[in-house]
Amino acid sequence: MALYEHIVIARQDISPQQAEALNDQLKSLLEERGGHVAKIEYWGLRNLTYRIKKNRKGHYSLLAIDAPADAVKEMERQLSLNEDVLRTLTVRVEELDLELSPILARRDRERAERGDREDRPPRADYEEFQA
Repeated sequence: MALYEHIVIARQDISPQQAEALNDQLKSLLEERGGHVAKIEYWGLRNLTYRIKKNRKGHYSLLAIDAPADAVKEMERQLSLNEDVLRTLTVRVEELDLELSPILARRDRERAERGDREDRPPRADYEEFQA
């Protein structure tokens, strides 16, 4: 079987739960046809560089796939019929990268640098408003 990385951009109008459901649907489709999804990353709602079908944002997802070519072609066919999908890109790779993608790694690093808001002490003037 071949190794692929697949990116899906879904419409901004759908909810994050619907975007996750789309990822689960793709996973089950590939597994029915003898493939395996090694990793699914939901990158969230992100700005598009240019408008696609009147959308300025899209729900991005990355899938690391180990599947036969006919399963990937069927997945791409199903996605082309889905009205919620704006764009897809499938790239064949030599090996799957199962680490966090640079996008999610940067997001985690930025959160760590800022620190959790729960760890911060409350502001002095905040207690005045509580009373």
